[in-house]
Amino acid sequence: KTNNNNARSSRRQLSVDYYAKSCPQLEQLVGSVTSQQFKEAPVSGPATIRLFFHDCFVEGCDGSILIATKPGSKELAEKDALGNKDLRVEGFESIRKAKALVESKCPGVVSCADILAIAARDYVHLAGGPYYQVKKGRWDGKISMASRVPFNLPRANSTIDQIIKIFNAKGLTIEDMVVLSGAHTIGFAHCEHFVSRLYDYRGTKQPDPAIDPRLLRALRMACPHFGGNTDIVAPFDVTTPFLFDHAYYANLEGKLGLLASDQVLFLDPRTKSLVQELGKDKQKFFQAFAVAMEKMGSIGVKRGRKHGEKRKDCSMHL
Repeated sequence: KTNNNNARSSRRQLSVDYYAKSCPQLEQLVGSVTSQQFKEAPVSGPATIRLFFHDCFVEGCDGSILIATKPGSKELAEKDALGNKDLRVEGFESIRKAKALVESKCPGVVSCADILAIAARDYVHLAGGPYYQVKKGRWDGKISMASRVPFNLPRANSTIDQIIKIFNAKGLTIEDMVVLSGAHTIGFAHCEHFVSRLYDYRGTKQPDPAIDPRLLRALRMACPHFGGNTDIVAPFDVTTPFLFDHAYYANLEGKLGLLASDQVLFLDPRTKSLVQELGKDKQKFFQAFAVAMEKMGSIGVKRGRKHGEKRKDCSMHL
């Protein structure tokens, strides 16, 4: 498997102190933006963490998700793919603001890809999650194509086998997948991603039996079967929706998972015992999450001018 060796070699090249000389105040600069955004628009947190995930799984962690489609272009950019249509603007705004501040102090030095990785970590920590060191040294990729998104991102109605296969293709294990799913301890999903579980699960004309009846009633009130408001959202973690903790896993045991792809982690024998362990042990989850984020953050990293660039404006090529 070439991709795993590739991931390993790039992981060696990334380092915590990559900008120690060229932009020593980088983390503080990004941190001043993320803490402000977190106060003003808390949704910036899950929005940016999701942005990082969607970036890394398509073309690697190279900032390609941030590129805008060129006006009049036939080929849509990654962010305009169907699977990315409900990425929240607050995530993009966080990176735009952080990048502008960093450029004012260290022009032309720091990649958009690294800023996204740092901002995602900041938001995990701001919401009550672990603080971990971010390795840096990514360059920004030059390719951003909507057509590359569908096979590379899991969907709410993907089977667990499909999800495992996507993660494996990135060099991530089943365990990594379960741990990274814990990011759903914060954030919200639109009705369309779980409405079939409420009324017509897998064509049975019945709700999914793996939903707690009280949660089912509440979700049905928010999300009618047909013709509901498309802006309505529900929290992934019904118990502590704004706190980055390990409640997501305990919720799965209590049949309180929101998406089929969440709840299946407790139903599948390959993942059930890990869900139970993480649901009992917050420190174990936090440590595992930090490690998995570093592993995800090194997928398909670009280095040097041959493969990358350092964009001044994250939404446009040089």
